[in-house]
Amino acid sequence: MTMDIALVAGGAGFIGSHLCRALSERGFEVICLDNLQTSRVSNLDSLADLPRYSFVEADIVAPLPQAVLDKADRITRIYNCACAASPPQYQADPEHTMLTNVVGTHHLLRLAEQTGARFLLTSTSEVYGDPEVHPQVEGYRGWVSCTGPRACYDEGKRAAEAMTFDYARMKRAEVRVARIFNTYGPHMHPDDGRVVSNLVCQALRGEPITIYGDGSQTRSFCYVSDMVEGLIRLMESDIDGTEPVNLGNPQEFTIGELLSKVLAIVPSDGGVTHHDLPQDDPRRRRPDIARARSLLGWEPRVALDDGLPQTARWFARELGATLPLAVAAE
Repeated sequence: MTMDIALVAGGAGFIGSHLCRALSERGFEVICLDNLQTSRVSNLDSLADLPRYSFVEADIVAPLPQAVLDKADRITRIYNCACAASPPQYQADPEHTMLTNVVGTHHLLRLAEQTGARFLLTSTSEVYGDPEVHPQVEGYRGWVSCTGPRACYDEGKRAAEAMTFDYARMKRAEVRVARIFNTYGPHMHPDDGRVVSNLVCQALRGEPITIYGDGSQTRSFCYVSDMVEGLIRLMESDIDGTEPVNLGNPQEFTIGELLSKVLAIVPSDGGVTHHDLPQDDPRRRRPDIARARSLLGWEPRVALDDGLPQTARWFARELGATLPLAVAAE
């Protein structure tokens, strides 16, 4: 029996690897496409037991490989999760970041046009920049620096959105666009530079914990299982796809509050060091998810107090570190 194929570009990444498993559990054959530039091979190892799964090492900046094209007639879903997502990673090669978002998205949209597959772009809350509107609604046009060090990612995603919506308006492809807010959980890279992995891993290693600014800036943290559920619901929804949908947890915390929660799970005597805020770093970040609630019936279920211990246990195993018995035994 032939099965529909879901192509996940960036499938070896943090969210992508969870998405590959969830799609397999829903009956899709899954092709994981990744260049392994910022992904972890251990994420691929976690997918090795999946039935009807294959991995193709390739970069979507280049023309799509024959291993994908050979199965194109059965591809019905294309998830574009490809692109480094943390500032240290995407700023390390800004040219490639921009090309991934623009040229890579173009290659995948062309595949969607040729096959009739539905296409989902994982965009980002970074399209709102350092927002002047709070919480951020999809209609807000953002406050983005187009010349700063984050522009390769922020503007790259904005360009990817523009191209995706143009394909929809021209009836060339059926599309969906998710604007993802801060997401955390197992399969994150311990050294990816994002705030949850930074704080948890520094605490586990007994290192000085880095706080940028005074810790009063805010973020909203969505556990990865909730995010994956939102992405799949968006892909499978009957919306017309011509508007973006925020996906994130609307519970807002200061970085100082996050640190307190981390230290309650992973006590550390490494102390705290304060550094200047990075250029163009958003001061506040919180999604308005009314559209996701209305159109998808979706909202996050995993509270930060529940997701953080699960994340800390996973990082502890990855790093060979020890957690307090009460946390480790849960």
